[in-house]
Amino acid sequence: MAPQRHSAAGWPGLPTRTAANRVEDTEILRAARESVLAHGVRRTTLTDVARRARISRMTLYRRFPDATALVGTLVGCEFSGILRSARERESGGTARERLVTALLDVVAQLQRSALLRRIIDTDAELLLPYLVDHLGSTQLAAEAFLLDYLADGRADGSVRSSDPAVQARALLLLLQSFVISARPGTTGTDPDALHRELGELLDAALRPAPRPTVPEAP
Repeated sequence: MAPQRHSAAGWPGLPTRTAANRVEDTEILRAARESVLAHGVRRTTLTDVARRARISRMTLYRRFPDATALVGTLVGCEFSGILRSARERESGGTARERLVTALLDVVAQLQRSALLRRIIDTDAELLLPYLVDHLGSTQLAAEAFLLDYLADGRADGSVRSSDPAVQARALLLLLQSFVISARPGTTGTDPDALHRELGELLDAALRPAPRPTVPEAP
C-alpha cells in the first residue's frame, strides 16, 4: 500500500475554508499580505486590510477576531503553498533524493519570501517564542511533510532507520536555522555553495550506513 499523503491545507493549524468563502478569503489574504509588506505585522490593522480588500470591517471581523489571527492565517497559507509547490516540483529517484530536493526547494523559497523577510526585518521578536519556547502550526506542518517522506524512505530503504519523530524534529531544527539565519549565514560566504552544502548535510544525515563487508573465506 502506498504511504498516505497529506495535503498542505489539511495539516494541523493551517487554515481551511468553505468553498463559498474562497474568493473573498483570497482577497482578504491578498490585502493582508499587502498591509504586512507595507507596515509590518504590528502596524497591520483590520481596518487597513478591509480597505485594501474593499470589504466592510464587519465582514472582516466576522472572519477574524483580530489582526494577529489574520496574519497567522496568512503565514500558514503562504507556508502551505510553499510546501505544496516543493512537493509538486520534486523529481524522481529514491525517497531520500526526493526529500533532499524538496527541502532545498522549501528553504530557497522561504529565503526569498518577501513576507518572511518583512517579518524578520520589522517584527523578528514575534518569531522568538517559536524558536525558544514552543512549536507553531507551520513548524508542525513541516514535521508532517518530513514524516511523509521519511516513511517512504524507510519503505524503499533509502533512509536510515531511526525514530521518525526524532529524525523529523532534528531535520526541522537544522532547516529553520538556514531560513531564519539566512542573512548572517551568507555574509562572506557564497550562498549557492552554502545551499549545496545543506544538500550534502541532509543527504549524509539520511543515508543508511553502508553494510560491513564480509571477508571472503580463504
